[in-house]
Amino acid sequence: MTRHPLFGLLLAAFGALILTPDTLFMRLSGMDGFAMLGWRGLLTGLVLIVSWPLTTGLIMGRRPGALASLWQPAALGVIIGHATNTTLFALGVAVAPVAIVLLSVATIPIFAAIFGRLLLGERTSGATWVTMALVLSGIAIAVLGHDAAGQGGNALLGVAAGLGVAIVMSLNFVIIRQAHDLPIQPTMGMGSLLAGLIGLSVTGGPGMMEGQVWAIAVVGLVILPLSFLSLSVATRHTSATNVSLLMLLETVLGPVWVWIGVHEPMTPAMILGGALVVVSLAVYIILEGRRAR
Repeated sequence: MTRHPLFGLLLAAFGALILTPDTLFMRLSGMDGFAMLGWRGLLTGLVLIVSWPLTTGLIMGRRPGALASLWQPAALGVIIGHATNTTLFALGVAVAPVAIVLLSVATIPIFAAIFGRLLLGERTSGATWVTMALVLSGIAIAVLGHDAAGQGGNALLGVAAGLGVAIVMSLNFVIIRQAHDLPIQPTMGMGSLLAGLIGLSVTGGPGMMEGQVWAIAVVGLVILPLSFLSLSVATRHTSATNVSLLMLLETVLGPVWVWIGVHEPMTPAMILGGALVVVSLAVYIILEGRRAR
C-alpha cells in the first residue's frame, strides 16, 4: 500500500512527542533507580514481546526464520546492549537532573558515526569531530552551571550514565545495521525484560510497590512501547536523518515537562549548554543527511 510522503515524518514526530514526558512520569513515580528499572523493563518487555506477532508484518515483514535469528551473536549483543542502556538511563535519572542526562544521551548521532568508522569502515567527516567538541562543551557548561548553583543531584554521574546510554545505543544501531534480518522488536523486548529482572532482583517485591506505581506503569505500558513502535515503523517511510532530528524533541521538551510537573529547576547555564548541544546536533544531522544524499 502506497503511503503519503508525510506519513513517515508524521509518525516519527508522533513517536518522538510521546516519548518526551517519559522522565516526568519517572519523577512522579517517586521511586529509586532500581525500582523504576524493574517496572520500566518488565512492563515494556512484556508489551513488546506480546505485541510482536501482531506488528511484525508492519515493521519487519513476515519471515518464518525470524525466531531462529534470535540466537545469532548479533541478537544477543543487542539484547545485552539494550538491557545496559535501559539500566543506565533509569539509574542516571534517579541521581541527576533530567536535563543533564538527556543532553548526554543526545550525543547518540556522534557515537554512531564513530562506531560506523571503527566497525564498518564508514568515513567520519570533520564535522563529526567539530560537533563532538561543541556538544561536550555544551554539556560541560550545563554541568558547571548546575554545580555552581548548588542544586541537588550528582551532575557528573548523570553525564556518565547519559554518555553510557549514548555509546551502547550507538553500538546497537551499528549491529542492527549489519544484521539486516535481525527482528528488532523481540530483541529489544528481551533486553527490556533482562533489565527489569535486574531491577526486581535488587529492589525486591515489597520495594517495587513503594512510590506511585501508576506513574511508572504509564511509562512501561504506554509511553515506551508506543514511541518505540512508532519510530520503528517511521524508519521504513522516512530518512534516518528526519528521525534523528525529531528525537531531539525529547532533549528539548523533556526537561520542560519535568520543570512544569515537579518544578525541577534549570539554571541559565544549563539552558545555554543545552541550546549549544541541540543546535550543534541539529546542524550536524542536517549536513550529514545532505552529504549522504
